[in-house]
Amino acid sequence: MAASSASTAVADSIWREIKSSRSGLIFPLPLHLLFGKNLERATIIVDEGGVQKHTGNPSGRFIFKVVGNSKKKTKYICFPEHFCTCYSFFHDVVSKGEQLCCKHQIAFKLAEAAGMCKEVSITDEKLAEILSEI
Repeated sequence: MAASSASTAVADSIWREIKSSRSGLIFPLPLHLLFGKNLERATIIVDEGGVQKHTGNPSGRFIFKVVGNSKKKTKYICFPEHFCTCYSFFHDVVSKGEQLCCKHQIAFKLAEAAGMCKEVSITDEKLAEILSEI
């Protein structure tokens, strides 16, 4: 198992633990070790209510929209596992391989695990429209 696969497995286990306990936003040390500064930035996004889960009806398919913490407050689209529309995802995660994921991906995983996502119900047509803009 590659180092990034092992790290991802550890992170996934921790997300499941947070989700099952809903014990608040006290992070185990491994999250800080895995995500460093991106974890801190993600908590700011979550604290400011910047994570929305858009669920299409009737399919139940969903995406996350996560607000960046720049002055522009750009909303980035994140898929549940392996994609974000932000520059950092392509630069730090995909191209350089220096990070496991970007702060937006951490924010949606954290918000979902802690029950802090804003739920938004949309039609499947609207979901398709959002996805076509990527």
